[in-house]
Amino acid sequence: MRDEQMQDNEAYVRAVHDRGLAFDMRTMSRRKMLAAVGGAAGLVALAGCASDGTGTASTGATGSTSSSAATADGEIESETAGPYPADGTNGPDVRTESGIVRKDITKSFGSASGTAEGVPLEFSLVVQDLDGKAISGAAVYAWHCNRDGNYSLYSDAITDQNYLRGIQETDDTGTVTFTSIFPACYSGRWPHIHFEVYSSLANATSGDGPIVKTSQMAIPEDVADTVYATDGYSKSVQNLSQVSLATDNVFGDDSAATELATVTGSVADGYKATLTAQIDPSGTEEGGGDAPSGGGGRPPAGGGGPGGTPPSGAPAAASTASLTVASSSTSSSKWWWPF
Repeated sequence: MRDEQMQDNEAYVRAVHDRGLAFDMRTMSRRKMLAAVGGAAGLVALAGCASDGTGTASTGATGSTSSSAATADGEIESETAGPYPADGTNGPDVRTESGIVRKDITKSFGSASGTAEGVPLEFSLVVQDLDGKAISGAAVYAWHCNRDGNYSLYSDAITDQNYLRGIQETDDTGTVTFTSIFPACYSGRWPHIHFEVYSSLANATSGDGPIVKTSQMAIPEDVADTVYATDGYSKSVQNLSQVSLATDNVFGDDSAATELATVTGSVADGYKATLTAQIDPSGTEEGGGDAPSGGGGRPPAGGGGPGGTPPSGAPAAASTASLTVASSSTSSSKWWWPF
């Protein structure tokens, strides 16, 4: 079975990476493009900020783990919001619902009453401008999968739940903090948390935007290994063994140099993750993604990923889709696998 799963993953990698120069030039991220045109100078610059994603770890008698990600200055990379954003681009728009502005996102709100189980995780995003100055009064919409690798409002059995989604306004230090659970690693993707940044809480909850930045937080490998050894995360163990930051189709262009969180804590006490996100406050991006295709955009054989059909009213999806990023300083497009 493992050989079959590896073949599926290898076939996916070939499909993404072996499509010729013209395709690569169309879909390169801004950082990858700079490396390509900058030659040796570009590679040297990237080497200074790249990270292998493992961080540094120490384990004491209590089993606590501390992982520190490499610090990388500069604007955080723009990424796809994927096909499960619930931001109105392919069906539900949870941003406009009463109750979405909250710190604790482990529970569903409104008429839903489910709770996401898993190892406790408190994650913080520190939003700054390109000079490193805190941006207060902005808003962050964050969402991620549960410990089974499924997304509320989209995946089988939890289409009637809206947990693991929330919006908060940045404080005087540019920080928002969410109380959540540790996300799974599902087939084909590195463990991650999605987020969109808006210039104000009103823009975030109106459904009109605009979106200033769409990106993702990457989880360090050593912490993920520890969490996935606990009950409830068994599928994540094998899924994580088949992907790396370097091969992940979202983080792979620079090994999440600007997106790798710093994580501290333990399974017993819970974890805290922090990521500083430098953005261009005047930038605008197109968020969201097409609805999952082929029965919910399921991953290769082996399970542990999103499933189910998209909500009624969601538009049909093409076999591939792109995220178009437009800001005052750059424009790029990135192909994404629907996860």
